Amino acid sequence: MWVFLWVMWLILLFRIVVDLFRDHEMSGWLKAVWLLFLILIPFLGVLVYVIARGKNMGKREIKHAQEQQEAFNAYIRETAGSAPPAKAGADELLKLSELKAKGELSEEEFQKAKAKLLA
Repeated sequence: MWVFLWVMWLILLFRIVVDLFRDHEMSGWLKAVWLLFLILIPFLGVLVYVIARGKNMGKREIKHAQEQQEAFNAYIRETAGSAPPAKAGADELLKLSELKAKGELSEEEFQKAKAKLLA
């Protein structure tokens, strides 16, 4: 049982340290004071932190998760919105071959455009 309680305390301690650094509203000096308190008097420091700031720990965790999800969604939209150069080049080559098949491009014009795309 003592091992379980010790592990739970360690997990809580790490969550508190992460919460300290995640909170952008708190000044650096106040973060340093909390860290010193957690290092010098760890058990009391954890209990005082949970009592004093524990109410908003969950809110900050949710806010961080939402920011990560928004950044991920923006990245996906950006990546999916622009065709990669290889795909764009393949599309252009397909259009050129269709124009050549229709007879709108000569063999020489097709080869020049193809060399320009592949370069």
